[in-house]
Amino acid sequence: MTPPRFDALLVTCEHASNAVGRHGAAFRGQSDVLHTHRAWDPGAALLARELAAACDAPLHEGRFTRLLIDLNRREKSKAAFSSFTPDAARGQLLEFHREWRAAVLADAQRLAKRGKLLHVSCHSFTPELRGEVRNAEIGLLYDPSRRQEKRTADAWHTALRAALPGMRVRRNYPYRGMSDGVTSWLRRELPATRYAGFELELNQGFAARPAREWKAARQAIIRVVRASLA
Repeated sequence: MTPPRFDALLVTCEHASNAVGRHGAAFRGQSDVLHTHRAWDPGAALLARELAAACDAPLHEGRFTRLLIDLNRREKSKAAFSSFTPDAARGQLLEFHREWRAAVLADAQRLAKRGKLLHVSCHSFTPELRGEVRNAEIGLLYDPSRRQEKRTADAWHTALRAALPGMRVRRNYPYRGMSDGVTSWLRRELPATRYAGFELELNQGFAARPAREWKAARQAIIRVVRASLA
């Protein structure tokens, strides 16, 4: 079965940065946490920027560490803030969250009016979490109940495994594509016939590989996504 083709691409990277802005005092004595996976998704912003540039697509990046506010969680979620978030700054950070999501939604609605929109949200995951070693290099997160997303994920899975032999590509791993996030939010805002959302999850172990392997992986992902565009 021929996979769907899309008329436009939207790229987001919610955890692009570990910046703290004016809230450095919240991390005094504990700044080491800002260099861990808890604070941001290393490598995700590079992929997002290269993908957006290659496809001439709009890109929305997060400007602050998710330890202040997590753009990939709904604002009423307990996970939107962390123990580092200053109580006095919550209102301001929520306003940033709302403004960022409003800009994403405006672009998504504009592009979906023209045809079928493909949204790629770029993330990365730590190779080991709470003693569990993750057994994948690339994860494709989507909603399998949505026909366009399932067919696209199947096509991407096949293409990436062929392009990157030896790398483990898994669907809905290490997280579920239907969990709280920007993709699940946009699925409620846009019709299924006009929107398909994916989270691309990259193992942060790529940083320990030779640079050419990391570059080859990014290039393969970009080729696969571009092939889904009309």
